[in-house]
Amino acid sequence: LSSHGSRLNLLCLDMDGRGYSPPHYGDIGKEANELFSKGYGFGHVKASVATSSEFSSPKDGNIRFKSSVNHHNDSGRVAGAFETKYLDNARGLKFTETWNTENVLATAISLSDKAYLPEGAKLDVDTTFSPSTGRKTAQAKGSYKREYFAGDCGVDIDYGGPSVFGSAVLGYEGWQAGYQVAYDISKGKVTTSNFALGYSASDFVLSSFVNDGQEFSGSLYHKLTENPDVEVGAKMSWASGSNTTSFDVGARYQLDNDASLSVKVNNRAQVGLGYSHKLSSKVKLTLSTLVDGKSLNQPGHKLGLGLEAEM
Repeated sequence: LSSHGSRLNLLCLDMDGRGYSPPHYGDIGKEANELFSKGYGFGHVKASVATSSEFSSPKDGNIRFKSSVNHHNDSGRVAGAFETKYLDNARGLKFTETWNTENVLATAISLSDKAYLPEGAKLDVDTTFSPSTGRKTAQAKGSYKREYFAGDCGVDIDYGGPSVFGSAVLGYEGWQAGYQVAYDISKGKVTTSNFALGYSASDFVLSSFVNDGQEFSGSLYHKLTENPDVEVGAKMSWASGSNTTSFDVGARYQLDNDASLSVKVNNRAQVGLGYSHKLSSKVKLTLSTLVDGKSLNQPGHKLGLGLEAEM
């Protein structure tokens, strides 16, 4: 849990420690999102094995190989993927290639080298290709982060036509205000127009969003000062079009250095439980279950199992 506190504190400093540097738009409310997502895997049995080969010096980078398999309990479908990741810290280069059982080849290239780019700048290129169907997608994005500002922009190309997107976040003394937009070139219209407002402190993060003027949501994350092993959070959203409201509360308790227990409940009377345990320094086990409180005597409850190994 110390990593969560460190992340919150780092939100208040930029790369040189000069002042507040806000998160990118996609990372606003990240602490609450992770509280409700990490440690759960309802309806799936997952396993992954990873190994790496370091360069002459570990700090220079490594080559990492990862194999994963995912069994969907409801459909019985099994999916797998093999990933190769090349990390060159000296040049700020990360190259990732993934091939899955859907016969889709995905490639991601990331460059964040101060020798070639301004400090705080990063370039990303992501592509996918399906040899069986010939379908291709590509996305190129540039991002920049400095004191009081974080932004990104890029172009997305897929079978539906090209689109451009971008976001900008301004921050001051923990406050964050951001805007996100996407424009479909082929259709000639704005497809995304989102606003966000948030505040980050050393022990809590508060975020609110307005998506396309129709969905209103907010989240709260709090790490108890008197007991830093406990994290709590809440999320709420309301959609004006369907007039539906969702509400979730959750918590995570770090039992010891190797084990943690998570719980979350929503307004549909669904209760999620998750337990994570490091069996060793290289093996992690995750157990989770989702119980429908409205249908305790009916089928439909879900179980999840995850096993991660680092060789």
